[in-house]
Amino acid sequence: MKLGANFRRIILGVTAVLIAMPLLSVQSVEAQVLDGTLKRIKDASTMNLGYLADAPPFSFLGPDKKPTGYSIELCTRIAGAVQKQLSVNLKLNWVAVTAENRISMVEQGKVDIECSTTTTSLSRQEKVDFSLMTFVDGGTLLTLANSPLRSLSDLSGKKIAVITGTTTEKALAKFLKEQFVTAVQLIPVKDHNEGRAALDNGTVEAFASDQAILIGLALTAKDPKRFALADGLFSYEPYGFMLRRNDASFRLTVNRALAELYRSGEVLPIYDNWFGALGKVSDAVEVLYQINGLPE
Repeated sequence: MKLGANFRRIILGVTAVLIAMPLLSVQSVEAQVLDGTLKRIKDASTMNLGYLADAPPFSFLGPDKKPTGYSIELCTRIAGAVQKQLSVNLKLNWVAVTAENRISMVEQGKVDIECSTTTTSLSRQEKVDFSLMTFVDGGTLLTLANSPLRSLSDLSGKKIAVITGTTTEKALAKFLKEQFVTAVQLIPVKDHNEGRAALDNGTVEAFASDQAILIGLALTAKDPKRFALADGLFSYEPYGFMLRRNDASFRLTVNRALAELYRSGEVLPIYDNWFGALGKVSDAVEVLYQINGLPE
């Protein structure tokens, strides 16, 4: 009888452990998921999102002085997915960043995600992680409509404005060297508005940046017909949203939200909202959506 009682106690103990194991596993998984950025967001009920104020139609300030654009809309959808996962009412705190400080703002944790036009590159991945691709573009030149500078082959002897520290700056310098284009003077500017202004006032003959951004800058100018695009591209610019390095749980949440948008086709109305005037989705962007619409 004593052995039987001990045996029953052992069985009951083992049963209790077996019942508790799934609960422990759930708690363990939840604790793991809520490390890093997700935990900070839930604890503060606030998500910090970085934006550029001068990169239409991706990330810029609208008439109401609030961030708007293609990248902003994608990030807002991501924030909705984070809110649903964490079961909290999130406050979205939009933080202005610049082309110069956007990487450090992510590194230092001042923004949880950077929602603009940052090109995914291997060298940048030494400092930050990136989401799935959000857009694909290429570098070209914005000129004045009456300028003789019509293509990349007309660059010799010209002054070209370019934002310092960008992939565009590096790609343009490489292109000029490889194509043996000489006597080109690269004029550093701090942002897109300064580049357009330099072109508008005659300080430079062209402003180099990503094609879609240049189109947005022209369309939002006081006189869009004053500007034109040069023929040809000199770089490949795959965009992604910057995140802090080594935060797999948050990166998965971001990528899951983007993949669902791509896979379901819900991204198409967002694209049309910001690029519809340019016609249907480009072949390159359509392939991007298909490749990055990962299955669950």
